[in-house]
Amino acid sequence: MTFQSCALVLLGGFFGGILRFFVSGFVGRRIGETFPWGTLVVNVSGALVIGALAGLARAQGGIFAGEMFRDLAFVGFLGGYTTVSSFCLQTLNLAIDGQGLPAAMNGILSTGLCIAAVGAGFWSVVRVLA
Repeated sequence: MTFQSCALVLLGGFFGGILRFFVSGFVGRRIGETFPWGTLVVNVSGALVIGALAGLARAQGGIFAGEMFRDLAFVGFLGGYTTVSSFCLQTLNLAIDGQGLPAAMNGILSTGLCIAAVGAGFWSVVRVLA
């Protein structure tokens, strides 16, 4: 791990975390916060973007396949933007509060939609560029 890699992860994480704060808050204020919609939107959109970037890396190579881009975009920005820890805590809090069905829905929706989004992002880019 080099200083340059650490700086790129730090920079990407800084901007990804700020964007997560705004997107999650915006969604929460618009839809409500009784269900963690903001976290769901952040994680699904992040999965879509990382899938698309992975598709670019595979189809185009070049900068998208480089270590610097990976450190900045994948590890830093998208690592700071998406949030598994918040998803897990929100799901646990729903369960603790006796909201078993919303807790289960959050787990199923988040996992299923994120996997579908990463696949959709990846395959749409690979197919368009192939």
